[in-house]
Amino acid sequence: KAAVWPAVLLLAGCTAFRPPPDAPPQTTPPAAQAEQTPDGNSYYLFTEGMIRWKRGDLQGALTYLDLALQADSDSIYIRRQKAAIHLQRKETQKALEMVEEILEKKPDDVGALTIFARIQMKRKNFEAAEDAYLRLLAQEPGRERTYLLLGGIYREQKQWGKALDLYTRLVENVPASFAGYFYLGRIYTRQGRTAEAEKAFLTSLKLNPDLAEPRYELIRIYREQGRESKVVRLYEEILQIDPGEVKAALALSLARREAGQSEEAAAMLLELGENKQVRRQVLAAVLREYLDNDRNEEALFLVKGLLQGDPNAPGLLYLAGLAYDAAGQPEEAVSHFRKIDAGSRFYQNAVIHVTFLYRQEDRIDDAIDFLSRAVEQFPDNAEFLFQLGTLYESIEAYDRAEEYLKQGLAEAPEDTRLHFRIGVVYDKWGRKDASIEAMKTVIRLDPKHANALNYLGYTYADMGENLDEAERLVKEALKYKPDDGYITDSLGWVYFQKGLYEKSLRYLNRAVELVPDDPVILEHLGDVHLKLSDKEKALEYYRRSLDLREKDREPIEEKIRQLTEGNS
Repeated sequence: KAAVWPAVLLLAGCTAFRPPPDAPPQTTPPAAQAEQTPDGNSYYLFTEGMIRWKRGDLQGALTYLDLALQADSDSIYIRRQKAAIHLQRKETQKALEMVEEILEKKPDDVGALTIFARIQMKRKNFEAAEDAYLRLLAQEPGRERTYLLLGGIYREQKQWGKALDLYTRLVENVPASFAGYFYLGRIYTRQGRTAEAEKAFLTSLKLNPDLAEPRYELIRIYREQGRESKVVRLYEEILQIDPGEVKAALALSLARREAGQSEEAAAMLLELGENKQVRRQVLAAVLREYLDNDRNEEALFLVKGLLQGDPNAPGLLYLAGLAYDAAGQPEEAVSHFRKIDAGSRFYQNAVIHVTFLYRQEDRIDDAIDFLSRAVEQFPDNAEFLFQLGTLYESIEAYDRAEEYLKQGLAEAPEDTRLHFRIGVVYDKWGRKDASIEAMKTVIRLDPKHANALNYLGYTYADMGENLDEAERLVKEALKYKPDDGYITDSLGWVYFQKGLYEKSLRYLNRAVELVPDDPVILEHLGDVHLKLSDKEKALEYYRRSLDLREKDREPIEEKIRQLTEGNS
């Protein structure tokens, strides 16, 4: 199994101080402890505090350490242990105050500086943390952990020059630091110094042959150089160290294909596809590494090979559907999605994907037929009912849309999507009162539902009713979606209906900036210019609106006709 990287490579924050099972906790070298360890009565109190800390009684430990400090008020060591306990209790400010007291008396105290630097890192006070770490390194130039923590600051701040100098010092002072060489390689790679990066990564591996991370970095270098045989060898080494590393196995199959080893690549994928124990990891790896990064051709190659191992595995079929869809092959995607058994956990998502693909191809009848059969199998599936309702809405079969959306609400009475959608259906159906009540229900269930707030406000404005309430609703919607062009248009339309035309113009202009090709917004802008007696501008926006309309063209044509005839 691959060696575990030191925690410092992953975390640059503060870690809890826990006493060892057989001795008091140590935050400084033994010599420094001996110098500061209390004696007499304070020693008894201190020892009792340490025992309580070891038992997990942090408050009791602090109580005894306070008493010990009263008996030995000059003890730096007791203060240091108190700071460590406060840190473990997440009482960061108290810990900071304690180490600052120590540093006033002894500015170069290693233990106090260590705690101080960690607190500053946690608080993102990088300048103070950097200063503390540099002071630590001045005293202990061979302390690897300090270099790595300070390097974390430089990397986070993108101070690559400082990071390069620091890691160079690290490998000079700690020649066995495989982590130092690894980060040197990373920086050389950023600087395009490929030969030096390769050398640094190889040195890191020489110092710790079980590491995977330098190998992945070398793979990137060799892949860019077209050295596929080296890429194959490195992936093979990673898998020898950790045979369960699915990411490497998938990448190795691709590398073997590139190296002309097609049979070996196919055999690997076949074996992976047959292995049910790693299937979840395989699915996640293909999604994350390939599909999410638009590496669709590679994803498709992998999926095809994996399916050879188990052609009926629901997870692999679902992955294949995603891969074919991403590759622009919707018919193949649908074919694979439709093979997924209804009892699979992938079935619902597969149904939704098929429905979406049919809609995308304008195959609404196929989508309705397919989804109807899914609803017959799962009549209580609110998501299926929602999707079927929207399909009927799209073909203006509002009675059927209402039927399925109501069925969905019976299964999920607080689903805001269902309430919102049925409100839209009622609006399109001409049932304004029912639409208004549906939108009110959405807002009651979710007072921050921007689309419902806007829909209700715009409905009132369009009806010329409740204009103050309409303004309030739309302004509330804008709080949650300040750059939404449609909501901005609604506010402009509210002001238009109120007769505040200059104010309306300001918002409608902004709406067109946000959504330049919406015919309704363009028509609204034409209306307000007409009210402001700018007929030329009104005509310009009416014509732009007409060019974008596929239906409901007659009203806008009439507006254009009246303006053009009036000018003739």
